[in-house]
Amino acid sequence: MPRKQTKKEKRKKLAKKYNKHLKRYISLPKAVLYGTGVIIGAGIYVLIGAAAGIAGNALWLSFILASVIAALTGLSYAELISMFPKSSAEYHYTKKAFKKNWLSFCLGWLILFTAIVSMSTVALGFGHYASNLLGMSPVLAALFLLFVLSYINFHGIKDAMRANILLTGVTIIGLLIVIIFSVPYFGSVNYLQTPTGPLDVTGAMGVVGAAALIFFAFLGFEEIAVIAEDSMNPTKNLPKAILLAVIITCFLYALVSVASVSVVPWQQLGQSLSPISEIGARILPNGAFILSIFALFATASTVLILLIAYSRFLYGMAKEHCFPDIFCRLHKKTGTPHYAIAAIFVIVAIAVSTGEIIKIAKITNFGAFTTFMMVNMSLIVLRYRKPNIKRPFKSPLNIGKFPVLAFIGVLSCLFMIS
Repeated sequence: MPRKQTKKEKRKKLAKKYNKHLKRYISLPKAVLYGTGVIIGAGIYVLIGAAAGIAGNALWLSFILASVIAALTGLSYAELISMFPKSSAEYHYTKKAFKKNWLSFCLGWLILFTAIVSMSTVALGFGHYASNLLGMSPVLAALFLLFVLSYINFHGIKDAMRANILLTGVTIIGLLIVIIFSVPYFGSVNYLQTPTGPLDVTGAMGVVGAAALIFFAFLGFEEIAVIAEDSMNPTKNLPKAILLAVIITCFLYALVSVASVSVVPWQQLGQSLSPISEIGARILPNGAFILSIFALFATASTVLILLIAYSRFLYGMAKEHCFPDIFCRLHKKTGTPHYAIAAIFVIVAIAVSTGEIIKIAKITNFGAFTTFMMVNMSLIVLRYRKPNIKRPFKSPLNIGKFPVLAFIGVLSCLFMIS
């Protein structure tokens, strides 16, 4: 009589049957554009005004500080990707470091919940821009966007990346328009002036406070980790992509911040609900309308990249047997995780349909910084538990095995949470 298969053996058999490999289409330039696209999203179009009210004309310093904090955790991601190029990303890193399935499971759920909130919020942001421009219902516009982008995601990674490159390119052009047409205003203010006067101890705290706020404009570099199984040579290309994406966005953000306070006084900018549109109204005929269109592309770009990222994350967690095996099945023709894509679409669509998701969007900060703290801690633990594992990329500035920058990353995350 044949031996009855255990539950674990059945899962492995199903995984072997359905779990083929994703198509490796993403090169280094595409990964950089992917990361840049998800970072340069709705955040810069909204948060720059509130941050200007805190930092004054020294807003550019806040962006540089936020980029440095992002780079600290980015370096930890880069090393961990080079060790474990898996779509399950943070789930896999913490599982390898702490060997606690419940901890990785809880972190995975926190990441997915944060992702749902983020996608819903940005999709509704698109809906509100569409409502202002076209008179559509914000919820219907957001649902239409989710359906179209989910279909592109399902159709294949090649088409999804082409759409991403187009949307990211248009988004960057929008920021370049702000920079270029603001050049005549450059030098019109003191760029070290803060709400409390010249840059001093009190003013410096304002710069730090603004950096804590606009750090959300840098969120997204971590999404590069979840496209590891779609990427060519991920152990070498993705660490470079993370660092290049942070550097490019820091450069653009700093220039946009200088342009913003040069064109519109920081006091007025700090009270504006649509700061980029207000800047556009001063530098271009119909500038507010033009930059609102670019904002549509920015929000659409962010939603597409998040849909790609978290359908892959769900796929990766299913491969780790953390979710039902159905989510790691790939479509025969498109080679995409179609069940994972459908699940993410349905959940986000339900959240968007409430129209109230913005009220709970602040959960994103807790989820993001908790995740980053765990990633930095995972790197520290793995330096001691797996010192001999191959590391094509290694975070710099170490004392023996101890990664100093990862430790600073942990402290910065605790500070940001506070």
